[in-house]
Amino acid sequence: MPHPGPRDPKDTDPDDGPADGLREGSGGSGVQGSFLEVPLPPHSGHRERLRERFRKGGADALPDYELLEMVLFRAIPRRDTKDLAKRLLARFGSFAEVVNAPDARLKEVQGVGEAVVTELKLIHAAALRLMRSEITSAPLLSSWTQVLDYLKAVQGFAHREQFRILFLDKKNRLIADEVQGQGTVDHTPVYVREVVKRALELSSTAIVLVHNHPSGDPTPSRADIDMTRLIVEAGRPLGVTVHDHVIVGRNGHASFRAMRLI
Repeated sequence: MPHPGPRDPKDTDPDDGPADGLREGSGGSGVQGSFLEVPLPPHSGHRERLRERFRKGGADALPDYELLEMVLFRAIPRRDTKDLAKRLLARFGSFAEVVNAPDARLKEVQGVGEAVVTELKLIHAAALRLMRSEITSAPLLSSWTQVLDYLKAVQGFAHREQFRILFLDKKNRLIADEVQGQGTVDHTPVYVREVVKRALELSSTAIVLVHNHPSGDPTPSRADIDMTRLIVEAGRPLGVTVHDHVIVGRNGHASFRAMRLI
């Protein structure tokens, strides 16, 4: 049987012993391999009650801190996770903010080590994978609400600007979802020629432009509007249509098409 690797000290209870409920005996019986039953840790019943509520009522049966507790069970198998879950929510504000927080900021919270960070990032990655699979199964414009949910989840909480493009085929199905540039907290360089060139390389006839505002306010700037118009004008004679430019942030989204800016 493979031997498990070492845990991060911040994720491990220093009093951890053998598996819950059993401890190998070393007393005077002289029988090798005998076991002595010991009480289960106090939190074990609480964990099972949470699992049972989740199984019966789903995620809606649990507040954010209890759902986060359950996420932390695997990372911290032998210690109560309620206090850590509440401290994470107090620091970042919501479940979504916790799973989107940068690794370094998560580790600023006492009790968070590599195992906790990995578990949180796994939840985030799984959610994005599921959401992305849903928007690729049908024409993009027919599932626009799901597209907006995906875009907010994938970059609405990012701490630096990202410029993303969704490339579509003639039936408006997703061909590619690519981040074209990473920037600072308030600026990302966008090269109009490269945007159109990439669309032609992928045989894409339509694109959706996306970027985020780390400030949380998705209101487009003058520079956002001017850049979008340049891409629209560059793509039109080459058969590349800009369906929309969506700006996402913690506080919502802005659609250029809905605002009649395209």
